[in-house]
Amino acid sequence: MASPLISTSELAAQLGSANLVVVDSRHDLMNPSVGRGAYTTGHIPGAIFMSIDDDLSAPKTGSNGRHPLPTPEVFAATLGANGISNTSKVVVYDGGNAMYAGRLWWMLRWLGHDHVFVLDGGIAHWQKEARPVETKANTLAATTFSAKANNAMRLTAAETQATLTDSSRRILDARALERYRGDVEPVDPVAGHIPGAFNRAFALNLRDGVFKPAEELRREFEAVLAGRSPEQLIHQCGSGVSACANLIAMEHAGLPGSKLYAGSWSEWCADPARPVARS
Repeated sequence: MASPLISTSELAAQLGSANLVVVDSRHDLMNPSVGRGAYTTGHIPGAIFMSIDDDLSAPKTGSNGRHPLPTPEVFAATLGANGISNTSKVVVYDGGNAMYAGRLWWMLRWLGHDHVFVLDGGIAHWQKEARPVETKANTLAATTFSAKANNAMRLTAAETQATLTDSSRRILDARALERYRGDVEPVDPVAGHIPGAFNRAFALNLRDGVFKPAEELRREFEAVLAGRSPEQLIHQCGSGVSACANLIAMEHAGLPGSKLYAGSWSEWCADPARPVARS
């Protein structure tokens, strides 16, 4: 399987190509307007902007987490409205750590679109290399996207809870260690983690602003798997966004197939009947 990453030099050589769609998905959990503002200030030439909150999430109910997945039909319509078709090659980027770019990457894969890549190092690496940016807003002609959702890629809260007594499965929390332990909780109303979950912050995937070599990441995630297959690993984070960066890292390392609990901690802790661990 090819790497889900694309380098800045590879993207630069492809700008302007037919069927290429570059998507800016910058975001800030604490200030959602930051992403669109950053896009306006400067973005990769030709890039469109898609919002984590407005384009990549369904309405919140209070029990379905901070970034609930839209239905495949609704998201397919959003893709088409933004000029993304089943024949598009999509390159998505964020500020640099793949925390937000991974969300669109995973959602496209979920709908059966494999021709999607994450820009390694994001716009930070692009600008570090003094590559061009522009400020004009871009829109693409609306098209049609036909979804073929692969729901085997995701787990619900109930399915995730059912694995807590299954030692063959492992849950991996991508949040920072202090949030996992429950020392602090800046976003959600309850601190802590899913009982039995292991922690590996998604930031550990990077070195000098880009992903570590595939061989190194493979060793690190094989230690997490501890003899399990990737299919037995369930990724989660705060709201199903940054966990996708660990999914990218695993696929880059040649370990595809693990699952996403998309509701993640924000959905989990919304139900007081679900257990909470702190350590």
